[in-house]
Amino acid sequence: MFQLRNLPFAQEEIADFLSAKTFEYHYGKHHQTYVNNLNNLIAGSEFENANLLEIILKSNGGIFNNAAQVFNHDFFWDCISPKATPMSSELKNAIEKDFNSIEAFKEEFINKATTLFGAGWCWLALNGEKLEILQTSNAQVPMTEGKIPLLVVDVWEHAYYIDYKNARPNYLTKFWDFANWEFVSKIYLEAKTKGMDAIKNYTLSLHS
Repeated sequence: MFQLRNLPFAQEEIADFLSAKTFEYHYGKHHQTYVNNLNNLIAGSEFENANLLEIILKSNGGIFNNAAQVFNHDFFWDCISPKATPMSSELKNAIEKDFNSIEAFKEEFINKATTLFGAGWCWLALNGEKLEILQTSNAQVPMTEGKIPLLVVDVWEHAYYIDYKNARPNYLTKFWDFANWEFVSKIYLEAKTKGMDAIKNYTLSLHS
């Protein structure tokens, strides 16, 4: 059985980004519901004892949607830090190589997250040796395309509407201020050395 993960920060530590009400709905209700739904759907199925990444890569329909949304939210919370964290020189060099500069990367990332139509996610992902910014709709994840996620922002309306109304760019700019570059740098290093096992190991660290 999967459980709602513990978070590496308290709500009040990110109050300048997400209010207590948004946090309650996003983490305590939406994220929890995906966990509950996944447990109900896999009970007695071929996925009952599978790890989260295996379920995501091999399932479809409701099982996939809920498993992927558990992962997406797990990953989103780790991409947030209440304190400024450093970007590794390896990640910085890779971003500058593939996007010309950190500022150009920021601009493209926020633009793609802003222009994603409807509900979904915006990612920085590793595709072979190259970094890419991806838009995914609904519950879709980079792993199904063989790409390894490094950073994600949630652009479903429940992630920001209470606090920012329809001003998605304001939410995204504030997200950037809270981005956990230490976590992104760690995942990037593991992705470079371990490939998709970096994500398998990540999910197992939360859902053993």
